Parts: sequence; C-alpha cells; structure tokens
Amino acid sequence: MNEATEAQKELHELITLIKKLRAPAGCPWDRKQKPQDIGKYVLDEAYEVADALETKDPRALKEELGDLLFQILFLAEMEDELNQFSLADIMAGIKEKMIRRHPHVFGDVQVTSVQEVKENWQEIKKKERSHKSNEDSLFASVPRCLPALKRAQKITSIASAYGFDWPKTEDIREKLKEELQEFDAAVKNGSDNKIEEELGDIFFTLVNLSRFLSVDAETALSKTTGKFLRRFSYVTQQLSTRGIPLTEATLAQMDALWNEAKVKDLK
Repeated sequence: MNEATEAQKELHELITLIKKLRAPAGCPWDRKQKPQDIGKYVLDEAYEVADALETKDPRALKEELGDLLFQILFLAEMEDELNQFSLADIMAGIKEKMIRRHPHVFGDVQVTSVQEVKENWQEIKKKERSHKSNEDSLFASVPRCLPALKRAQKITSIASAYGFDWPKTEDIREKLKEELQEFDAAVKNGSDNKIEEELGDIFFTLVNLSRFLSVDAETALSKTTGKFLRRFSYVTQQLSTRGIPLTEATLAQMDALWNEAKVKDLK
C-alpha cells in the first residue's frame, strides 16, 4: 500500500469513527456538542501544535497535529449533519483558493522573489474582496478571537495592502516616541482609562513596527516569554540548591542569578 492510499484509508477510518461517536448509540458527550462548542477546542489544539513546533519534538508534533485534525474533521461532520457543507466541499474550496492564489505555479505569472509572491498574494486577496461594498468587510477575515497582537498585525497588514501604512521604519519609531510621551502624561495625570488607552497605542505601534520589519509580533513575544521562564527557572533552581526559599530571596540575589542565566543563554 503506497503512502497516499494508506492516508486515504486512515482518513476514511477516522471519519467513520467520528460518525460512530455522533450516532444515536454513540458517545453522549460527543453527540451533545454543537459547532460553536468545538471552536475553542480547535483554537486550543492549534496552539498546542505551535508549542510542539517550538520544542522541535516530532513525536509531540505528530500527536498534536492528530488532535487538531480530529477537531477539524469533527466540526466538518457536524456541519455535514446540518446540511451546510461537506468535507469534500471544504477540500474543493481550499484547493481552488490555493490554485487561484498561486498563479506563478498554476498559471502564467512570472515571479523572481518571495516578496513578489507575497505581493501577488495580497493583490489577489484584494480582488477577492472587491465585490464587497462594506469597507468593514475588509477585516471580516480576521477572527475576533485571535490573540490581540496577532489580530492587530493581521489588520494592519490588510490596511497596508491598500496603501495605508508608514513610508519607512523611522516614521514608526518617531510615532513610538510620541506614544511614550503621551503615556507618561497619562501616568502623571493619574487617569486609569487614559493610561490603558495610551498603553494600547504603544502596543499597537510596536505591532506596526514588528510587521514593518517582517517580525511576527505574537511569535516574538512568545519567545521572550519563554526566555523569561527559562531564566527564572534557573534562578529558582539555584536558590533551592543554596537552601534559600524563593519567598526569602532578596532582589539582589535574584538579579545576580538572573545575570548568570543570561550568560548561560548566550553560550
């Protein structure tokens, strides 16, 4: 049995399993679920896939991809039960979209760089949206449930595709300085609402800077958070080794160990 045939067999068996879970004699919990209930599980599993990618553990990645695939197929089955669309409709739709958005592969468009591919992709997306009269629909493809950084970056990327963007990096840096000054003024005045607003403006400006420099803001912050956890774990381990409870450690002791952790990170 070749790889494609084996994959088709396993896919068929997994779909059959899902149908059995949803059948009248199946699992009460699975039968009770509605499409809206599954959304949060799809999101959770997608994040676990991302975590597995970060750890570079093939076994964990295989398992998490399986969990994500199950949720996708489960959701597709539920929509099929409601006569909304089938798994075949989903696959046909994404196949057509990928062909349409890769004219340099499936058509006669010529490209010479990755940047041209990205620009063509955005231009095709613009044309796909052009039949919609409501300008708000430009951002309808950006889910509200996305993490704030990722949502902001996607929204500003769409706006950029229509020419609403900073001319150069230095302009964003100047805007960041301006936002920091406004934040300082809000802190000085002691207005909680204004502090929140100005801090949000700083985050938004940093997202624009990230996008302009081709850095994914969500990924960058996640990596920094991971770095913090790794270094703080070193601090707590070293304190424990020296018989110092974390609650009794001084800031100077923790700072010294933190600096040791930074040196180890660089090696």
